[in-house]
Amino acid sequence: MSKMRLDKEVHDKNVKEEIKKRIAGKVDVQLGKKGLTREFLDEIRKRLEKHGVVKIKILRSFRKTLPTDRRELAKMIAKEVGAKLLEIRGYTFILVKSKIKEHR
Repeated sequence: MSKMRLDKEVHDKNVKEEIKKRIAGKVDVQLGKKGLTREFLDEIRKRLEKHGVVKIKILRSFRKTLPTDRRELAKMIAKEVGAKLLEIRGYTFILVKSKIKEHR
């Protein structure tokens, strides 16, 4: 499987650490047969607000009904929740909070 890296620049040190954990760690949210519901998007927003990073996996049950290419779906979700798409690997992708507050 190919890996696609999109936005490479993240300047917040805490968010960089969270990204490293998410890339190596388990998935935070799974997109399944219920699909893109308001609750699903709210959960992503909540996790982005709390952690700055969220890892999402598209399950096989949703892939059967996938309305578009997985990359387009990832971009659409990122736009909907106001995040940046950091990376796509297979059917798993990572979103990063688009406006990161810098602590001085």
